[in-house]
Amino acid sequence: MLNKNQPQTRSLLVSEPFMLDPNFNRSVVLLAEHNDQGSMGWVLNQPSNLVLSDVMDDIYDADFRLFIGGPVGQDSIQFVHKCYDKLNSGIDLGEGVYWGGNFESLKLLIENDQIQQDEVKFFLGYSGWTAGQLGQELRENTWMVSNSYHPDIIFVDDEENLWKEAVVNLGPKYAHVAQFPKNPMWN
Repeated sequence: MLNKNQPQTRSLLVSEPFMLDPNFNRSVVLLAEHNDQGSMGWVLNQPSNLVLSDVMDDIYDADFRLFIGGPVGQDSIQFVHKCYDKLNSGIDLGEGVYWGGNFESLKLLIENDQIQQDEVKFFLGYSGWTAGQLGQELRENTWMVSNSYHPDIIFVDDEENLWKEAVVNLGPKYAHVAQFPKNPMWN
C-alpha cells in the first residue's frame, strides 16, 4: 500500500495489517519527533498489565494504565497529555496534545484527583528510528501515515479497536484493510 502522506511531528503511523515485528503488530504510533536525525514516538495501543502506582513508589492508588511505548528504553516513563491548562508544561505537539511536562506537578494533580484518565497517557519505553530508517520502512509499505485525525484518538480507551479506527480514518481507499484478519490463514 503506497501512502503519499509524509510523516511529521504528531503524525500517526499505522502498521500494515500483517506487520511481522511483534513490537508493532497492528500498532498505532504517535510521532513526537521526526527530522533528519531520526524519529521517535509511542505505540498508543499496547497496554501493559501495570498501572502507574505499580512502578512509582511515591504514587498511591494511581490506576492510570501504562502502555508499552516501544522496545527502546523500557526503564523510563513518558507521557502525553491534553491538560496544559492544569499542568502548565509540556512540549506542544499540536491540536492540544503535549509531550511530557513537570512530573512532580502531575503527581500532585493525580493524588488530588484533578487529572482524569482520558487526559493523560503513560508509556514504558518508546519507539525510535535512526536517520533514514523510517523512510525505508515507508518505502517498504510497512506503515501508513495519518496526518489528519481527531486528537482524542490518542487517548482512546479501546486499544483493541484503535488500529481499525485509525485505518478507517485514512479514508475509503484503506477502509477495507481494517477488516483483514490478524492471521492471513484465518481468511
